[in-house]
Amino acid sequence: MDHHNGETIFALSTGLGRAAIAIMRVSGSGSADILQRLCGKLPPARKAVLRSVWQDARTQDNLLDEALVLWFPGPKSYTGEDGFELHLHAGPAVIQAVANALVEAGARPAEPGEFTRRAFTNGRMDLVEAEGISDLIEAETESQRKLALAQTDGALSRLYGAWAERLKRVLAHQEALIDFPDEDLPPEVEQGLLDEISALIEAMQSHIQEGERGERIRRGVVFAIVGPPNAGKSSLLNWLADRDAAIVSPVAGTTRDAIEVNGSLAGVRVTFIDTAGMRETEDEIEAEGVKRALFHVKHADCVLQMFAAQNVPEDVFPNAILIGNKTDLGSVPAKVLDTPVIPVSVRSGEGLSALKKLLEQKVESLTARSSFGAPLLTRARHKAGVQEACVCLEAALQQDWPEMRGEELRLAMRALGRLTGHVGVEDLLDAVFGQFCIGK
Repeated sequence: MDHHNGETIFALSTGLGRAAIAIMRVSGSGSADILQRLCGKLPPARKAVLRSVWQDARTQDNLLDEALVLWFPGPKSYTGEDGFELHLHAGPAVIQAVANALVEAGARPAEPGEFTRRAFTNGRMDLVEAEGISDLIEAETESQRKLALAQTDGALSRLYGAWAERLKRVLAHQEALIDFPDEDLPPEVEQGLLDEISALIEAMQSHIQEGERGERIRRGVVFAIVGPPNAGKSSLLNWLADRDAAIVSPVAGTTRDAIEVNGSLAGVRVTFIDTAGMRETEDEIEAEGVKRALFHVKHADCVLQMFAAQNVPEDVFPNAILIGNKTDLGSVPAKVLDTPVIPVSVRSGEGLSALKKLLEQKVESLTARSSFGAPLLTRARHKAGVQEACVCLEAALQQDWPEMRGEELRLAMRALGRLTGHVGVEDLLDAVFGQFCIGK
C-alpha cells in the first residue's frame, strides 16, 4: 500500500446502513481550501455550524445539501492534520453528489484504516490504541465493547510502556557492568538486575495467561455440543439459539457436519457448535463429521456432552459439562465417572433454565478478570510479542557473559517496541490498518 501523506482524503465514517445522518470525514493539507470551496468561509474551530453545501460555493453553483459543518484545524484533530466533517442527510444521492464534489475539489477516497493510520503516523495514537478502535468498530457485545474501549484509551499501551521503561533501566545497569568490569561494582548491582529480569518475566507470563481470557471476550466463548446420535444435541442448540438453526430429525446421523450458532450469554459473545453424533460408522461422509467433531472438542473452551436417558456414556470428555436429556422418557444417573449430570428434557423444558444459569457461570469464569485488574491482551499479535520478549528475557537469565545478556535484553526491548509500534513496524502497519472500515 502506498501511503501518500499530505493528500486530502475523505470517507463516510458512518457506514452505509439506513440512517438519518451520514458523516463525511475529510483530512489532509488541502482541507481548508476544499471546505471553503464547498461551504464558503471557514467556521470557528470545533464548533458545529449549519451551512449550505455547494458544488462550488464561490459561484453558488448546484446546492447539494444543508449540513452541520465541523472544522478541525491540526494538530488537534483525529489524524493530527487539518480536517473537517460534514453531517449530511443520509440519502444515497446526496452522499454521492458530495463525494463527487470532493473529488472535483482535489480530495480522494480513503483506503481502509487510512484515517487511523495517519493518526498513528502523526503520533496521535499508538498501534495498540489503533487496534482498539478497529475492535470497537467490530464489537458486538457489551464485554467486547468495554475491552475495546480500554484498549483505545491506551491502558494496554501504558502497561507495555511501563515494561519498556523497566527494561531500559535493566539495560542501563547491564551496560554499566560491561563498561566498568574492573571498577568492582558492588555484587548487588548484578543481583538486582537478575531479580528485575525475573520479575518482568513473571509479570509478562501472568499477562499472557490473562490474555487467553481477553482473546475469549474478543472472539467469544466456544461451546462444542457432543454426544451420540439422537441424544438431542440439535434440539438443545435450537433452544439455546432461540430459533431452528439445526435440522432436527429422529433419523440417527442427521448432522454430518458442524453447525455453528452465535449468541450472547452473561454479556459475552458465545458460539455453540453442534457436532456430528459420535459413533463408529461405515459411512465415509459421517466418519468425516465425527472426525471434525473431535477437532471442535479439542479447540472448544467448554464441551457440553449430551446423552439420552437410556443411553449412559462409558467415558466423559475432560472438563465436560454432562447433560442427561430426555428425562421425560426415563431417569438419568446423578453422576457418570464422578462427573455430575445435569438432568434436562429439551422437549418438556425441564431443567433448561438451570442449565442456562450454569452456562452463564461458565462463561463468566472463562472470561473473568483476575484481581490485579491489568488490561487484557486481546490479539494473537500481542501475545506473540509478549511471549517473544519473555523468551529473550529467559535467555538473558541463562547468559553468564554480560555482552550476551545485553544482546538478549535488546531483543526483548525490540519485541515490546513492535507492539506499540515504536520499532520496525512498516510491514505490520499494512496488516493492522487493512482490517479497518474505510472512514476510520
